[in-house]
Amino acid sequence: MDDATWALIQHNLWPMLKATVTSTLPLTAVSFGIGLVIALFVALARMSSNWALSAVARFYISIIRGTPLLVQLFIIFYGLPNFHIVIDPFPAAVIAFSLNVGGYAAEIIRASILSVADGQWEASYAVGMSYAQALRLVILPQGARIAVPPLSNTLISLVKDTSLASTILVTELLRTAQMAAAPTFDFFALYGVAAIYYWVICLVLGFGQTRLETVLARHVAR
Repeated sequence: MDDATWALIQHNLWPMLKATVTSTLPLTAVSFGIGLVIALFVALARMSSNWALSAVARFYISIIRGTPLLVQLFIIFYGLPNFHIVIDPFPAAVIAFSLNVGGYAAEIIRASILSVADGQWEASYAVGMSYAQALRLVILPQGARIAVPPLSNTLISLVKDTSLASTILVTELLRTAQMAAAPTFDFFALYGVAAIYYWVICLVLGFGQTRLETVLARHVAR
């Protein structure tokens, strides 16, 4: 690697880090948070005794899991303007990623709820809890320990998937690397730096997952 390439890397370390902090991480956090809320409601609808509600939830999950995320992004950003619905790049990315997370995480949350013994529901009702109280105070806290590993994997995947937002003009980490490399065509060096940034973020999230699992395990043990 010659001096010009090293100079290019050093010159763009801060802009790429800034894009990570101001765009990639917020996009990940907001999308994951909204996606979890969507996933919870979809999971409960999927488990509902109401046939119509359950069917709608099944259809939503099927659509999300059966179509590529890139296509979902393009439909929201490039397709909706055909119906006079124009959404700016960042909100469009948030919508697409949130809906995608919601579809995948719904099945994780549903499986985690179903893994809790039926006796926990019965015990909750026996002490006078409503369905909502039993779910919030008893079932979800127990299911959370089971859901943490797969939801963490979903979060880590989302971090990497945010690179797709560059295709709809969101100036996140990958797009910043692309624009920096374009004048010199030194894409390998700057894409390598971007890869390291993504890798470090995923390492930190993996460490956080381990810590959270430890805390939840101690809580359940008590």
